[in-house]
Amino acid sequence: MTIVVGHLATPEGQEALRTAVSESRERKAPLVVVTSGKRPLDECQAELDELRSGPAAGLDVRLEEGTGDLAEDLIRTATSTGAELIVIGLRKRSPVGKLILGAGAQRILVEAPCPVLAVKV
Repeated sequence: MTIVVGHLATPEGQEALRTAVSESRERKAPLVVVTSGKRPLDECQAELDELRSGPAAGLDVRLEEGTGDLAEDLIRTATSTGAELIVIGLRKRSPVGKLILGAGAQRILVEAPCPVLAVKV
């Protein structure tokens, strides 16, 4: 069983990553960090190395390269790893925006093979 989280350089993405590290530690589960596919892998790897030496020290953390469709990548990774949890970050929305969750988040919630923890900043 693993914890799966997307790696995004947004405040929501960073909060999701912090929460995923905490869940991984609490559950004693490996953490799989999926890149967005929009940034160079070596840049993401450097950030992951920093994470491993800091907040995620001592955890089993693996990086998986995304294809650019983060919702699909998280669902696929959760399925292939037998994940027990997917962690996603949500941003604050306007009153009208609250009627629509967001295509990616909605897709993850509907298609995920495991529970999804949505965190906000």
